[in-house]
Amino acid sequence: MKQVLMLHGVNHNLFGQRDPRHYGSDTLADIDARLVSLAGELDVTVQSFQTNAEGAMVERIHQALHDRVDAVLINAGAWTHYSYAIRDALAMLSCPIVELHMSNIHAREAFRHQSVFAAIVRGQICGFGVDSYLLALRAAVAAISPPANPAAAAAPTSSR
Repeated sequence: MKQVLMLHGVNHNLFGQRDPRHYGSDTLADIDARLVSLAGELDVTVQSFQTNAEGAMVERIHQALHDRVDAVLINAGAWTHYSYAIRDALAMLSCPIVELHMSNIHAREAFRHQSVFAAIVRGQICGFGVDSYLLALRAAVAAISPPANPAAAAAPTSSR
């Protein structure tokens, strides 16, 4: 079974209490439960990790390299905008990486508009609240699960 690692960043342990206007009322446990439920439907497993320590995040990414996870989802929180240590660790991975954010980082403070991860991730999903996590999982699974019949997937369809 394919393995997806969900990396939650700084302050995410306070989801449900922290700035509900941007982050809603769901707790981290609620989000993880929704990911596990969707993972079951998609026939993958999801392991979640949250830390408020940048070094611990880097160490967990190193472990993902050794574990050969199939995909990584990351919501690094504020580290997204300045952590070159996390970026460098992510860059060592050969699996698809999907960056996600619950709020639309491009519609917030100017410092949030820049992602130091953008150049090395498969894609970025933001602005959909908790659904950003679910969309990211779907995108990661699509990236690691090629269509059963690649020729059929590539073939144009006619519209009548």
